Amino acid sequence: MQATQRTLDLAERFLPDVVRLRRALHQVPELDLDLPKSQALLLDALADLDLEITLGEGLSSITAVLRGGRGPGPVVLLRGDMDALPVVEATGLPYASTHEGRMHACGHDLHAAGLVGAARILHGMRDDLRGDVVFMFQPGEEQSGGAVPMLEQGLLTAAGRPVDACYSVHVHSAGLPFGVFRSRPGIINAHNEEFVVRVIGAGGHASSPWRVLDPLPAACEMVLAMQTRITRSIDIFDPAVLTIGRFLGGTKDNVIPDVVEFGGTIRCFSDSALAKVREIVDGCAKGIAEAHGLKVAVERIPGYPACVNDVEEFEHARQTVVDLFGEDRFQRSVNPSGSGDDFAYVMRQVPGAYFGVGACASADPETAAAGHSPRAVFDDAILRDTSAFLAELAIRRLARG
Repeated sequence: MQATQRTLDLAERFLPDVVRLRRALHQVPELDLDLPKSQALLLDALADLDLEITLGEGLSSITAVLRGGRGPGPVVLLRGDMDALPVVEATGLPYASTHEGRMHACGHDLHAAGLVGAARILHGMRDDLRGDVVFMFQPGEEQSGGAVPMLEQGLLTAAGRPVDACYSVHVHSAGLPFGVFRSRPGIINAHNEEFVVRVIGAGGHASSPWRVLDPLPAACEMVLAMQTRITRSIDIFDPAVLTIGRFLGGTKDNVIPDVVEFGGTIRCFSDSALAKVREIVDGCAKGIAEAHGLKVAVERIPGYPACVNDVEEFEHARQTVVDLFGEDRFQRSVNPSGSGDDFAYVMRQVPGAYFGVGACASADPETAAAGHSPRAVFDDAILRDTSAFLAELAIRRLARG
């Protein structure tokens, strides 16, 4: 309990600096793997700490290792993603984005700043730590996926020994009361994958459709058939969602186009469901195209596997929330989320826990703008709690041995 209070006291002490860092990051949102301004701000914030820092090759990642003062022991990894979204900010905040068309609409600025806060707390307590902590500042979560190249570049052996446990926390601007943590053992979010279908015909004048090969009605049939087949082919106890989010075809009302293209996303919770949905997409596209005498090309854009909480590490994290903040600050998720996160690749190699926490800046989280919205606003007061939570997770896990 003494360590818990010390963690909270240090989190409170460092909060003003962490908030300033978060707001500086918020003003310079960057996309995907190339985040030079964000990386520079974070390196400057870490500069006075005794850390072993490695920068990514070909991506703006930062891997920082803190050595415990009591010698070798377990290795714990704490992760904060850093990248933003191609969204035009509409919050009106005094520290709103200065990068036109880009916004930290998912709270990754809070994730990165909170991880710096955790590093400062642990640095202040390092003489009492047996073992090492790896801080994973990751770009590219929203697009290309920065976790895999970081793994390929030695993330899990950065301390000279394999990582024993990994943890991450995600802030939410809506759907959770401020300060309430939420998670569950087992699968916590979805497999996700995108696809693009190009239906290829031979266009011509709209007045003579029998003289052409019209891809538009066939593409419409494909969309409807895919949605229907999902409901008739997928076990309701192993669910999947297929959503078409983009449909492009034609340039003028009286011209039948040569090509129609549409794209969508798949969300599910098992490898078997994902394989089945892939079969549905391919089967509907190819079968309907053949029936209309058309050609079709299906491109799959790999997403991320599901994050799966290790049962023991989930309980470790849940108890940490309760001890730090009280029983009323934890809420067990009934179902996994349909969102995805490439921290899953780390969790496939290392047992860990992934938690969400409410950072809603309005009185009603049910009506607040959700993440990815241009109006999403996060209360950066949550940084005290996320910094303390991540630091305390590491302290307790190192103490377990």
